[in-house]
Amino acid sequence: MYAFNLPDPGEGLTEAEITQWLVSEGDEVRINDILVEIETAKSLVELPSPVSGKVHRLLVEVGQTIEIGTPIIEIDDGSGDPAMDTVEAAADRPEVLGETEEEPKHLVGAGPLPEPTSRRRPPVEVPAAQQEPAAAEHHGAVTTAVGKVLAKPLVRRLARDLGVKLSSIRPTGPNGTVSREDVEAAAGLGKPVAAVLEVSAAADPLAGHTAPIRGVRKATAQNVAASVAKHVHVTEFNTIDVSAMKSLVERLKERREFRGLHVSPLLLHAKAVCLALARHPEMNATWDGEAGQIQYHDDVNLGIAAATPRGLLVPVIKAADKMNLVELCRAINDLVTTAREGRLQPTDYSGGTFSITNVGVFGIDTGTPIINGDESAILAMGAVKRRPWVVGSGDTERIEPRWVTTLAVSFDHQLIDGEQGSLFLADVSTVLSEPELALLF
Repeated sequence: MYAFNLPDPGEGLTEAEITQWLVSEGDEVRINDILVEIETAKSLVELPSPVSGKVHRLLVEVGQTIEIGTPIIEIDDGSGDPAMDTVEAAADRPEVLGETEEEPKHLVGAGPLPEPTSRRRPPVEVPAAQQEPAAAEHHGAVTTAVGKVLAKPLVRRLARDLGVKLSSIRPTGPNGTVSREDVEAAAGLGKPVAAVLEVSAAADPLAGHTAPIRGVRKATAQNVAASVAKHVHVTEFNTIDVSAMKSLVERLKERREFRGLHVSPLLLHAKAVCLALARHPEMNATWDGEAGQIQYHDDVNLGIAAATPRGLLVPVIKAADKMNLVELCRAINDLVTTAREGRLQPTDYSGGTFSITNVGVFGIDTGTPIINGDESAILAMGAVKRRPWVVGSGDTERIEPRWVTTLAVSFDHQLIDGEQGSLFLADVSTVLSEPELALLF
């Protein structure tokens, strides 16, 4: 019997959610047949079978979030591996831990974050006398003689994710074990009828519902919290006349080189950023305080923030500064489409050195973007709107309706001074307001 453990998809993550089984118990599978689809905090990944054989048992249900290395399926490959019994027993045995649980740590707030630690627990040797305590009728969880709570590892993990204290739960599982349903009921995700009758609606002035923090939402929360703790954010703004850029976008749409491609202001913003970064390499660098050094990057690996049904994702265009305008347009089109269809792979997220976020697509004038990962700066695009603008000078000075937008750049003040950040923003503004001056860069 072959036990297939959840592999590391290569994203540096510790867990994934089972979203769809593509095989059933009893199915015959061959090597490289797709078994299951999983969702990590960054992407959807299909896992192929490493062996040929017959599906014996699916060990994890759809919707469950499990840690890397957890057995998810048994395949009868004819090996008769006796080690499977040990694995099965370890997976099914309730985990017995102290009644006192560690308080959940805050994800956001100022100040340094602790170093990430492994979520995996070492095996716990449970004396036979403690494994099957008699169930008792009381409102708290059944405990052993030394005050232990019985719960399987996945149930205990679910309780941590939902903020539920196991010792406060009345168990309904076998031998006084706290079940998944017990935890969900305690968290308000399907309370038993008896519990509903005990608590009147008036007792809860903040009626609503809860949802587990997972997937992209969880990764986003962790990333922005880490960024706020790591970077000293400064944001500067500049409002400019982009009528010339708007006209250029329309002309490019008519060019045969861009046939079949979506040309938008994002393309020219991306090109302007690449040109300006060549003049200001500190904006395309990484601050390493522990090593006492600044790493300057040779390539501009441009992250493009994309709003998708799964949440905010930031795929990366590698060596964007080496591309001409048509190549850059095609790369943006491909990456955004892939992101929205949920087909991004782990390599699509890695290696970013500078990011662009477009709040203008929501009709917003500007924002204060948060620096992404180990990067040192990020540009926010605002909406391009028709506004009154002063043009000309002296006797020809007048007010005309023009296409106007506001740019915002956030940068890490640890390695970028106000002068450097301002000059970078000014160069981006110049290219967008007078595109012909890009020839000078």
